[in-house]
Amino acid sequence: MLHIRNIQEQDYASIISVINDWWGGRQMADMLPKLFFVHFQPTSFIAEENGERVAFLVGFLSQTFPGEAYIHFVGVHPDKRKDGVGRLLYHHFFDAVKQRGCHTVRCITSPVNKTSIAFHTKLGFAIEQGDKLVDGVSVASNYDGRGNDRVVFMKAI
Repeated sequence: MLHIRNIQEQDYASIISVINDWWGGRQMADMLPKLFFVHFQPTSFIAEENGERVAFLVGFLSQTFPGEAYIHFVGVHPDKRKDGVGRLLYHHFFDAVKQRGCHTVRCITSPVNKTSIAFHTKLGFAIEQGDKLVDGVSVASNYDGRGNDRVVFMKAI
C-alpha cells in the first residue's frame, strides 16, 4: 500500500544516493541540496510502498509571489513510473499549498525531457510563452544559465 508523508531531514541521504540512478546516470544530485529537506518539509513529500521510498516531491511556497507555489524537484523510482505515483504526489502538493492560500503552481523542465513535458500537460499545466521554440515547444532560453533552456509551466489550482 502506498503511503505519502512529509519529507524529513533524515530522508536526504537515501534520496540523494539514488537520484542519479533514477535519472539514468544523469548528474542530478547537485540540483537537490539538503536545505530543501530541512526548510521545506511542510510542502515536500515522500511516497513509500511497503516501507520503501518510491517517489518524492520537493516544493515550496513562493516568498516573492503570495498565492504561488513552486515544485522544485520530483523523482519516481523507474519501476514505479506509469503507476500514478507522480500524479498522486502532485495532487497531494496541490492540496497542501491550496490550504496555505495558493492558487497557482509553477515548475520547469528541460526541453529534452519529452516525458516530463507530456506528464505536466496531462496534469493541466500550461506551457508559458518563451522566447524560442525547441521541437515545437515554447522554451525560455538560458533560464538556468547559459545554454540551460527550460520549459516553464503554470497551473491554476
